[in-house]
Amino acid sequence: MKACELCPRRCKVDRVKRLGFCKAGEELRVALVSLHEWEEPCLIGGRGAGTIFFSHCNLRCLYCQNFSISHEGFGVEVSIERLAEIFIEQQERGAANVELVTPTHYADKICAAIDLAKARGLTLPIVWNSNAYETSETLETLRGRVDVFLPDLKYFDDTAAKTFSNAPNYFAVASAAIRKMFELVGSALLEGGQMIRGVLVRHLVLPNHRRDAIKIIDWLYSTFGDEIFISLMNQYTPLYRAEEFKKINRTLTTFEYNSVVEHAVKIGIKNCFVQVGKTADKSFIPNFNLDGV
Repeated sequence: MKACELCPRRCKVDRVKRLGFCKAGEELRVALVSLHEWEEPCLIGGRGAGTIFFSHCNLRCLYCQNFSISHEGFGVEVSIERLAEIFIEQQERGAANVELVTPTHYADKICAAIDLAKARGLTLPIVWNSNAYETSETLETLRGRVDVFLPDLKYFDDTAAKTFSNAPNYFAVASAAIRKMFELVGSALLEGGQMIRGVLVRHLVLPNHRRDAIKIIDWLYSTFGDEIFISLMNQYTPLYRAEEFKKINRTLTTFEYNSVVEHAVKIGIKNCFVQVGKTADKSFIPNFNLDGV
């Protein structure tokens, strides 16, 4: 924390004294602890994924549905000791896993909490749900601690990444990070329909960006084949500052999403989740009310 390089921005700020790009300080900050039923089927088990939503983020996505916590920092500070307790409480609630949502900028303290919770009887798989804008060095600290990686691969095109998320060299950084994730946990392993180890890459298809989505699918399948899972999401909802940008100020058309799914089928992808029905709805956004914190 005294010369922070936890993410690719490598701010090198002393987070004890001031804030870096992510706006996170020294202490862990959490906005919601929940049993989340709207994750991919292999992540929810019988009662839901044991999500823990951390405040702040190292991206600046202009359409972020969680902007109140990622941009505005809503949440409360928790100690490493309390975070370990939360992990155990999720296990006692019957959660399928412990899912850490946007955790990168707290990686060092989260590792300490994982070690403490495991020493106290935590046996659930640990899921690292991130934006993939991460360094190999930080990911290496998760070896033996994290079982499932759940990264978003947001962009192939760097112009879009810089415009909509202020993320220079996003694809180069994120693709290297996903390769590292695969190195750490290997091929996907499911037991009773639940993923207990592996990598599941999400891609949120953006309006006017179906060709970008297809390039992402091609890269994932040519690199990993069916050793990972892919999740293609059609739930994009124009929130936060999306109205300022005409290209992303609408939901997806049926054609846009179906053409991406059809491409995945055409090239032979087998391990792929797709969304059906009306998913572009604010009702699917978690209520960040400090429950469980």
